[in-house]
Order: sequence, then structure tokens, then C-alpha cells
Amino acid sequence: MKISIDHRACIGSGQCTLTAPTVFTQDDDGYAALVSDGARTATLRQVTQAALSCPVQAIAVKDGLPDA
Repeated sequence: MKISIDHRACIGSGQCTLTAPTVFTQDDDGYAALVSDGARTATLRQVTQAALSCPVQAIAVKDGLPDA
């Protein structure tokens, strides 16, 4: 699975980090960042929940997230 974060859209709410802390973290400025190798250990459900929890929909998941 490929996870991407639109850093221009991210507002640093931290919902992704709370939902999937093994995949997402926050950088020094408080914005979302990916944990190194986090995508390999995460379940699709965790990443999908994190993407859905983002209030500005800044997280995209490819190869496994069904079309809405």
C-alpha cells in the first residue's frame, strides 16, 4: 500500500497520529509525517481509519482503499 500526505492541506490536527501511531507521526512543526517503515507493518484498516479521520482529507491511500 502507498500512503501519501498532502502537506499543503495538512492542518496538524493529529487525528492520524492518534488513530495509527505506528504509521503516522508529527514533524517538528506539528504536521503529519510518515513513520519510517510504518506502511509495511500497518493494516489496511488502520490506515483507512486514519485517512478517514483527517478533517481536511490530506491522506491518500493507494493499492487497497476501495473507491468511495
